[in-house]
Amino acid sequence: MKTVVAVYTGQGLADPLKAVFREVLPDVRLVNIIDDSLIGDVVQAGHIPPGVARRLVQYFHHGEELGADVILNTCSSVGEVAEEARKLIGVPIVKIDDAMAAKAAAAYDRVAVLATLPSTLQPTMRLIEAKAAELGRDVKLVNGLAEGAFEALTGGRPEEHDRILLETALRVAKDADAIVLAQGSMARMEKALAEETGKPVLSSPRLGVEQVRETLEKLSRGEPIERPSFGGATQVCG
Repeated sequence: MKTVVAVYTGQGLADPLKAVFREVLPDVRLVNIIDDSLIGDVVQAGHIPPGVARRLVQYFHHGEELGADVILNTCSSVGEVAEEARKLIGVPIVKIDDAMAAKAAAAYDRVAVLATLPSTLQPTMRLIEAKAAELGRDVKLVNGLAEGAFEALTGGRPEEHDRILLETALRVAKDADAIVLAQGSMARMEKALAEETGKPVLSSPRLGVEQVRETLEKLSRGEPIERPSFGGATQVCG
């Protein structure tokens, strides 16, 4: 049985992601590492503090020690730390939003990025830009920061969170060919937002788990997994 270790910076996505794993990878042993202080510290600082980066890399090391065949980083806010950690960890790290960003960059010329936190919005936009650059494409990104939605959710007002998110989606949809949900926890609204805006809506959980499955299949076939090396070149693991 293959083992996947999922590292979380908050509680909200763990149960929905378990459901996706049961559907996409039912025979995989899933181990969760959850430290909800991480996203709290990121939100408070407005960026990724060094202490958060250190703790996150430690959790990736713990995942490797737990016997992970693949580690899944589930938080877009710290995706750039996960990218750098690939240089330090001996097993592949899949970022939950990688496949979503690649799909958006390849398929659409104008992409609205919906987020409730600037700390998630900016890394997601940079990731889509990077994917577009790899493809030689020029993709216009539309800022879809849903101000006040995060506070509504953490304040126990989920209906207000959903209302703000929908209003923001309707606003940015006018200037976009598709909408990307920067936070995996938004995936529950994917269908509703697509129906209300009339635009394709992409979310990360299923696409991320499907990328985990593809990575496991490559490992089973003995194919090397590319990852960045120090200095920006590429090395392989596997």
